[in-house]
Amino acid sequence: MTKRQIAYLACTAAVVASGVAAAASSADWQTVHRVNRGESIQKAVNAAKPGDIISVSPGTYHESVSITVSGVTLRGAGAESTVIVPDKASTDSTCAKAGNGICVTGTQSKPVEDVTVRSLTLRGFKKNGLFATGTDRLRVEKVTSEKNGQWGIGQERSVRGEFRHDTVQANGDAGLFLANTVDAEEGAVDSKAVISDNRLLGNRIGVTVRRLRNVRVDSNEATGNCTAMFLVGDENKPRPGALRVTDNYVHANNKFCAKTARLPFLQGSGIILTGIEDSLVADNRVQDNVGKAPMSGGIVLAKNFKGALNQRNDIRDNVVLRNGTADLASQDKGKGNTFRGNRCAASVPAGMC
Repeated sequence: MTKRQIAYLACTAAVVASGVAAAASSADWQTVHRVNRGESIQKAVNAAKPGDIISVSPGTYHESVSITVSGVTLRGAGAESTVIVPDKASTDSTCAKAGNGICVTGTQSKPVEDVTVRSLTLRGFKKNGLFATGTDRLRVEKVTSEKNGQWGIGQERSVRGEFRHDTVQANGDAGLFLANTVDAEEGAVDSKAVISDNRLLGNRIGVTVRRLRNVRVDSNEATGNCTAMFLVGDENKPRPGALRVTDNYVHANNKFCAKTARLPFLQGSGIILTGIEDSLVADNRVQDNVGKAPMSGGIVLAKNFKGALNQRNDIRDNVVLRNGTADLASQDKGKGNTFRGNRCAASVPAGMC
């Protein structure tokens, strides 16, 4: 072996060793904060730094949890075994005072980034199981949120959220609620959110997407709700739209919900679009959604209460059967909406099947 070869091998070995050391050092930066039954989840969250994991053991925890640090993961031992419920004796945090279970909170100028909440149950909170505002790339995975007063999982003023393999059940309003903002009239946000592989069971509305653009809603199952999926827009600009609603199983959403100040009574609605543009609704199975409400039916392009029209939406290749008052319904006079390749029996107006 020449001197040059020996020198090259020595240099290579030093570089590899340096890389291994750097990797080990990087791994050392990640701390796992373990929370055992009877201990405080919030205390562990307060001690966490970006990249840390809060690992919560099986048990029932009576508290609300506020996350304001980027890059942390809150991980239960499974939705069946790690359960967070309200502490009725204490409202010593903003999150608890608001009636929420978990709050992930940033601002538009300084969003909380890359937070993950996984593998736990949120149950019985006065307002929302989980509520997020001012976040970027929030991930909520394998979470059950049930029997909460308003939303199971809600998010506003946020982008690139991912909601996968969650179960939202028996919540007072929407199981999953994503909006540009909940307290003001503003144009749509380019959200880039993903709502995928979730179970939406027995809520007032399974999933609501309000005043957003570029949201993907796919491969979810919705049943037992008053309305399965409600895609809501208005006259503000940018207009809501560019949504992709595909490969969902939407069946028997026949629960009755009384009217509110904003909406008529709901029952028997599969997928509703109101004031939405340039969106795709395709390859969904929508069946046995039956009611006599103004927006009852399988896939409904509904009248918007502020007069915003559905425009240039593509409704195609869906199986839409045994829905009442119709499988497909177009109630407004928006231009450019197309219905093609759908398997259905009845439409209003006639001729769309």
